[in-house]
Amino acid sequence: MGQPVRVAERPSSVRVGTVQFETNRPLTGAGHRYYNSAEDAASAEDPADLLAWRLFQRGGVDHIHVYGNVATIDLSRGHTSDGIAELIEELFAHYR
Repeated sequence: MGQPVRVAERPSSVRVGTVQFETNRPLTGAGHRYYNSAEDAASAEDPADLLAWRLFQRGGVDHIHVYGNVATIDLSRGHTSDGIAELIEELFAHYR
């Protein structure tokens, strides 16, 4: 039994179509990670890569920035963040 994964979703107050997801688990170490396509995350070496790959496979995502326990996602025009929090929670299902 592990700690449940919590994800808080917050729309950006600065940019329309940008959403931040804060978790209670680290996604990266001390470095920033930037993704513009699934190919940028193809190595799937760590949780941030795997998350980015899954988000691009989901569709509706233009850009992803991950730092620490926060993923900032620029959504494609006309797309919503529906289901992204659940996708992040599922990312850690195998660690429980």
